[in-house]
Amino acid sequence: MVPSEYFQYKGIIQLLLHFKWKWVGLIAQDDEGGEHFLQTIEPMLSQNGICSEFTQRVPTNVRFSENVFKMLLDRLNILPAVLVGKANAVIVSGESAPITWLANSVAAIDLYRTKYRQYTFSAVKVWITTAQIDFRVYKLQMMSDIISRMFHGSISFTIHSKEIQDFRAFLQTINPSEADGDGFINDFWAEAFSCSVSDSAGVSTFFRHSPCTEEEMLESLPAPFFEMSMTGHSYSIYNAVHALAHALHIMYSERASNKGMDAWGNLSFKNVEPWKLHSFLQRISFNNSAGDLITLNEHGELAAGFDITNLITFRNKSYVRVEVGTLDPRNPPGKELTIFEDRVEWHKGLNQVPPLSVCNDECRPGNGKKKKEGEKFCCYDCAPCPDGMFSDEKDKETCLRCPEDQYPNKAKDQCILKIPNFLAYDDILTIISTSFALLLSLMTLLVLSIFIKHQETAIVKANNISLTYILLICLLLSFLCSLLFIGMPNEATCLLRQTSFGIIFSVALSSILAKTISVVLAFMATKPGSRMRKWLGQKLAYSIVLFSSTIQLGICTLWLTTSPPSPDLDMHSMAEEIVFLCNEGSATMFYCVLGYMGFLAIVSFTVAFLARKLPDTFNEAKFITFSMLVFCSVWLTFVPTYLSTRGKYMVAVEIFSILASSAGLLCCIFSPKCYIILLRPDLNNREQLIQKKL
Repeated sequence: MVPSEYFQYKGIIQLLLHFKWKWVGLIAQDDEGGEHFLQTIEPMLSQNGICSEFTQRVPTNVRFSENVFKMLLDRLNILPAVLVGKANAVIVSGESAPITWLANSVAAIDLYRTKYRQYTFSAVKVWITTAQIDFRVYKLQMMSDIISRMFHGSISFTIHSKEIQDFRAFLQTINPSEADGDGFINDFWAEAFSCSVSDSAGVSTFFRHSPCTEEEMLESLPAPFFEMSMTGHSYSIYNAVHALAHALHIMYSERASNKGMDAWGNLSFKNVEPWKLHSFLQRISFNNSAGDLITLNEHGELAAGFDITNLITFRNKSYVRVEVGTLDPRNPPGKELTIFEDRVEWHKGLNQVPPLSVCNDECRPGNGKKKKEGEKFCCYDCAPCPDGMFSDEKDKETCLRCPEDQYPNKAKDQCILKIPNFLAYDDILTIISTSFALLLSLMTLLVLSIFIKHQETAIVKANNISLTYILLICLLLSFLCSLLFIGMPNEATCLLRQTSFGIIFSVALSSILAKTISVVLAFMATKPGSRMRKWLGQKLAYSIVLFSSTIQLGICTLWLTTSPPSPDLDMHSMAEEIVFLCNEGSATMFYCVLGYMGFLAIVSFTVAFLARKLPDTFNEAKFITFSMLVFCSVWLTFVPTYLSTRGKYMVAVEIFSILASSAGLLCCIFSPKCYIILLRPDLNNREQLIQKKL
């Protein structure tokens, strides 16, 4: 007729989780019931992330006496585990022995405090007691105030009870004279009123009391001695008696319908054996006089819950129990416990309320738990979250990784949206790059206009005017091509960026190669009897440009048809930014484009270098050599720099390389010619060009 014991243990777990108590102590009687409690509760604690700091088994025959104090003084090594540990929440199970043992322990230390100063202890705990505990606080009046106050704020699971009509009146009629040989009443009376009853055997011989007058009243006893209200234990007995009465009534009713009445009007069957009531008790269901429904579940246990009470003690050694919650099996799973925290009165010695009961301080947000070797999992160190991870709650078990589009803040206690990273139009790098690109484009147009205006002059005609125009147009397009790398990447710009850059530069380098070969052939054709005259002319130059450019065009076409570049997002290379980029599709094809450009540049440089000692009047190879040296230096530097940068800086490096290499070609090849055309027109004639170097 009491609720399920296992259900009570579930309630204890929910209570610990409610207050976040993860480091607790266990005290149980050293008997079969205590062992069952420990074997049941300890796995439940572990499953819910709770650890026990200590487990104390208490003998069942503990009594209050000075001999006990002396015995405890010889066993003070057991006290630190209970009263010196970090656990502020201690679960106490049993009957009266654990409470008595705790009181004896505190009394012993307090009595001999000066002798044992090396022991630092505190009885300021939250004692969590099970419904089986016989909280005999009235015994504590024999001890010091320290003992009676140590249980202030205790939280107890008690069997649900209600006041029964006339119960108080019944208690007022109890008297040893009416006990009719009831030894329990006599012993209780003698102990409660400190008097002696003639046949009482339980009174301590240490004290000498006067005889009881038998006019004593139970209601005159203060609460620590006797409660006039209906307790959970009394309520269970009350319900048990009524359950048996209802079971007998059902059994009699069933038999009465099957058996006749004898002449005296009595039912004709023999006395009932107790076990025969089992089947009737299993289906019992009735409302008692307090209005509670009394029924048993499928396991034969009372289908009821527990009351959660808070013990409040006073200086006059009285106390009251205040209901601060319920444990109701009818609530949804996991939410059977209801606690009204505002009703709970905690021990005044606690540093904070509700108190903490953990192995170590909670980890702050931004930290995760790091296991301590050789200790229980509830004991841990707090380690800052690794890069890219965060913890937004106190005492978080592990740090979490931010979503891909977010990153942890400096404190690593929350995630922040990543900033888009691309070469935006209002970026300072964009403004500088665009300014240089437009300036160089205007310079190229200016050079082109100069050559067109002076196309009839000797220096313009001598350097293959068609190749010159092709080279200048390619340089103009290369400067403008750099603008494709600015802004957020899209399908069109991703397709055009690398391919247009690769093709334009290939045409430019092919033109330079053709000009270099033309210079060499022109010099060789001037020698008497030379057969190189037949190779001179526009046909060879155009063939070189067309052939060299077609190879690059084929590479780009293959690239676009097999694995074309496309817009993409890189969320991992930069911790705080999302990089908007063009996925090249095939890195192999990208480096093939660069590699072919490098091949053309090296060939042009080699031919020009070999022709550098030709007479000055015919020697354009000297300027081409220097321009290709600048070009190769820029792109050799580009590769490692490009691979070591990320985001918009990678794009800026490529734009710089395009502008720098194109500007090198423009300046090194065309500035000497513009100088002669604009500033030394006297040298711009046929006579000067045909002079031989001395």
